Formats: sequence, structure tokens, C-alpha cells
Amino acid sequence: MEYGLVGAKLGHSFSPELHRAIGGYEYGLTELTEAELAPFFRARVFRGVNVTIPYKSAVIPLLDEVSPEARRIGAVNTVVNRGGRLFGYNTDYDGMRYLLERTGIDLFGRRVLILGSGGTSLTALALAHDLGAAQIRRVSRTPRGADMISYAEAAEAGAETDVLIDTTSVGMYPNCEGEPVDLDDFPHLAGVVGAVYRPLRSTLVERARERGIPAAGGLSMLVAQGVRASEYFRDVTYPAALCERLCRETELAKSHLILIGMPGAGKSTVGARLARRLGRPFFDTDEEVKKRAGCDIPTLFATRGEAYFRDLEAEVVRDIALKNVGAVIATGGGVPLREDNRLALRRTGRVLWLSRPLDSIRPTADRPLARDREALARRYAEREPVYRRMADEIIPVGRTPDDTVATICEVLL
Repeated sequence: MEYGLVGAKLGHSFSPELHRAIGGYEYGLTELTEAELAPFFRARVFRGVNVTIPYKSAVIPLLDEVSPEARRIGAVNTVVNRGGRLFGYNTDYDGMRYLLERTGIDLFGRRVLILGSGGTSLTALALAHDLGAAQIRRVSRTPRGADMISYAEAAEAGAETDVLIDTTSVGMYPNCEGEPVDLDDFPHLAGVVGAVYRPLRSTLVERARERGIPAAGGLSMLVAQGVRASEYFRDVTYPAALCERLCRETELAKSHLILIGMPGAGKSTVGARLARRLGRPFFDTDEEVKKRAGCDIPTLFATRGEAYFRDLEAEVVRDIALKNVGAVIATGGGVPLREDNRLALRRTGRVLWLSRPLDSIRPTADRPLARDREALARRYAEREPVYRRMADEIIPVGRTPDDTVATICEVLL
């Protein structure tokens, strides 16, 4: 292996694709146990590797030289083999700084709470000092040292916190539901960022976005640190615009494109054509529900009731959103009404509301809650405000499905 990533669990990593996009070289994934870490670095059979959880501090004694910045931070995430000597750097610092800048979060004079006590938290600690934060505390389940507090203490001091930096793995794929803290305890936040990038936005980050707080997941941090690491690997300097271009391209490629809207808006037809045009997988939540239920939706309503249908639908939504990356997903008209559905989808993609005037939608017998004009009007009045709040983009439905696909592509690309 010339270039790659080492860590304990790497199945969720986007790094191989990212490094191919940065420099056109192959980039491997090597999972190591704690006992395998030292032999791997003693063998020195690589040109450059990144180091991730949980070895960013443990790797330091195995290196010949460590940059002053990485030594000050106490964590290394980039190792370069130069003539058999191993040099360690911390490019997470560059990545986290870029994440904060891109999200519009200024730490100067702010009270910063860093969630977690691992190597990435040390990077956040050094960066917050350098950016002039007025107060910095790290939060740990087992606090040690003057700058560390417990999660209970963090909640008690929540009103005195301006920015949260989440360096934990809570909410990371495949266990996406968790949140390290309750945002209700932090009423005055000016920003939230997290290092997790799969899902694209952790539950904590997405809940912050729902509240109108500037917030972002760790994908742009991943991109920026990867670009800087590649510069070390290959002894080159890339154009300054590369990071932003790769962030936009990677975000779009890894985001589900989620179609919401009323029954009859054309989500299934448009979604299938959009997926073909973009070369993405396609899922229709209604069709997946039918497969799992073994019957059509009117029969499911009649035999098991709406509550059973909605629970099965939520299970389908969660599984599709969790187990796939970069798909086109056509949702049933009632999917956005449940908070758990909204959260599962918004964590992982961009929501496109196919907006169609009510008078152009025809009621049909195969839609139990929209069989006639009156029922359809009631559903529209109930759902339209929810669609509007949830949507990242409002897409007017065109004269034909292909017109709507063209509009979506213009907006996205």
C-alpha cells in the first residue's frame, strides 16, 4: 500500500474516493487492532497514511519526527515515510479550521465546549486557543484535568456556552440516532460543528440546523484535511480553490436526493428518471412498503390500519436512508409528517419538494387518504406547511416529468 488510512473501524470511510479525486492515486483502508498498530508502523511499507480513531495519540511514540504543531496538540493523523523515516503531522487542524470558516462560525471571544476527549478533541482545543476563544472546556464521561468537565456539568453550564464542537463518534454510522448532549440545555448557541461525516449531519448537527443555528457535519473537515495530507504525501501544493470544489462535489455525490410532495405530484416517475440521468440508485418508499407487507397499500390500510402502515413506512425510510449513500428517494406523501422520518432523511441528503398546485392533482382510489377531492384538499392543507419547512429546494412540477428533472438538475448542478 502506497497511501491509505489506518484505524480500528473503517467501513464507513469516504477517503479512498476523496484521495482519488485529489491526486488520482489509489488509497487503501487498513483496519488494525491495538496489538497490530506498532508492527504496522515498524514495517514502514507505505509512502503516506492517515491515522484515525482511536490511534491519533497512540501513534506518536512510533514515529521518528513529529511536527511542532502535532506535538503541541498531542495527536497525529498524517504520517509520511521519507527514506524510511516516519514524519507525523496534524492536518485535522487545517480541516477543522476550514469547517468553522465554511460554516461561518467565529470562535473569537466565544465560550466553547468541546465534546469528547480523544485525539480530535485535542485538535479542537488547540484551534480554539489559536482562534481566540474566551473560554474552552472539554467534556468527558471520565473528566481528568482542569479543562475537563462531565456531561452533567456541561448541561448545568449550558446557558454559558456559545459554540459546541462535537468530536465524539456519537451519531456516527451505523448508530445514527444518538446525541451526546440535549440542545435544550444550550439556549444561546451561535454555532455547532461535528467531526462525523456519515451521516452527512449527525442528529446533533441536524437538530441545531432545525433551530436556525449555524451548524455543519464533518465532510468539509474531511476534505480539507485530506487535501493537506495529500500535499504532505506528495510534496506538492494544490490550488487554493480545490477544497471548495471538492466539498461541493463530494456533498452532492454523497447526498441522497429526497423527493417529497403530495400524492400525484409525480415523485416516483420523476425520481426514476432523475436517478437514470444521474446514474444513481433509486428507491420508492411506497414500493418498499408493499414488498415488506406483501400487499398493496389500500389492502394494508384495510387489514392492519394506518398506524401499522406508518410504522412500517418509518422503518423503510430509516433503512433506505441509513444503508445507502447518494440515492434518489421518492417518498410517500405522508412521510414528512413524522419527526423521525424528517430527521432520518435530512441527516443524509437534500430535500426537494415537488410543488404542484392542488387543482392539478387528481384523487385516485389507490391512495387511501386522497380518494376524493375533499380528502385531497384536507391532506394538502395539512401537509403543505410541513413540506415547505422541510424542503431545501422547492421544485415547481413541469409540464412533463422530463421538464421537472431538467429543473432539478439546473438547481443542483
